[in-house]
Amino acid sequence: MAFLAINNVKISGMAACVPSTNDSISEVYKWNGADNFLSTTGIKARRRSKPDQTTSDLCYAAAERLINDLGWEKAEIDALVFVTQTPDYISPATSPILQQRLGLPSTCYTLDISLGCSGWVYAMSVISSLMQNGTIRKGLLLAGDTIVKVCSPEDKSTFPLFGDAGTATALEYNENVSPINYVFNTDGEGYDAIIIPDGGYRNPITENSLKYIEEGDGIRRTPVHVILDGMSVFSFGITKAPKSVKQLAEHFDIDLDSVDLFTFHQANMMMNEKIRKKLKLPEEKVPYSMDEFANTSCASIPLTLVTREACKLRNGKLRHVACGFGVGLSWGSAYFETNRICVPDLIEI
Repeated sequence: MAFLAINNVKISGMAACVPSTNDSISEVYKWNGADNFLSTTGIKARRRSKPDQTTSDLCYAAAERLINDLGWEKAEIDALVFVTQTPDYISPATSPILQQRLGLPSTCYTLDISLGCSGWVYAMSVISSLMQNGTIRKGLLLAGDTIVKVCSPEDKSTFPLFGDAGTATALEYNENVSPINYVFNTDGEGYDAIIIPDGGYRNPITENSLKYIEEGDGIRRTPVHVILDGMSVFSFGITKAPKSVKQLAEHFDIDLDSVDLFTFHQANMMMNEKIRKKLKLPEEKVPYSMDEFANTSCASIPLTLVTREACKLRNGKLRHVACGFGVGLSWGSAYFETNRICVPDLIEI
């Protein structure tokens, strides 16, 4: 079991950016059963990136605002970790592009991480591990996806579920803070539960990759679109997420009753409510944002905190548990504390 306890690192701020294009589900869901979709997923709207707008554009805007509002000198930022499954290019990595675009020094450590729904928690462990000995004192975690771009508009199992967003989390070295505690798990046997079959080096793009395949029951897509095995993912989520939180609490002796906010990956309302009830968590401690933004992959945890809990984050000391779960299959949970952090208002571009 991968347990980590990271000392000397605190979260100083969080920011989020979404595309200005706002789709209501009545516009997106063109199949029969719209009422059932709404009651099951809780999704009423989502943001969709423009054709020339990338994940890095959204994360860049969030990072610029956050750096400015924190009053940080860019020359002092020595690490940038970018987590996404929709990078600018297959090669090169996007993190060096963001380093240059943000005007960070050439001494900056940069890294791309290819993960989806668990990505923010995993990337938090990476950047906090890099910073814990004090040689890197300020770092940025940029997390986001433009998943709508890889969903077939003719696939009811994916196209209405996802939204686009980018986020920035600022971290600082500080010797007077509580540890950040983590637990991680992976099950590659389920790698094909969420997959884009073609476009990598296992299945390079061919002429057939661009041909639509009729799967029946409102599902028509190509092999370069994302495929989601909804039933497998649902069963995975409601089983693994509660266990992960319990493992975290038991290993690090965390009193879950003392936790102020439990922020889960925003998969869908039915799944998340089952997770909440399994853990016997009060509704007021479990914020949701999928009603307004849909499933935003690795951006969903910080996006939810920025849009639903900004006032609490800005004005008080909070104990958090965050849990991400999904593509891989991978899942992980983190316990951390925040104390009057910088949270700019949601950015739209």
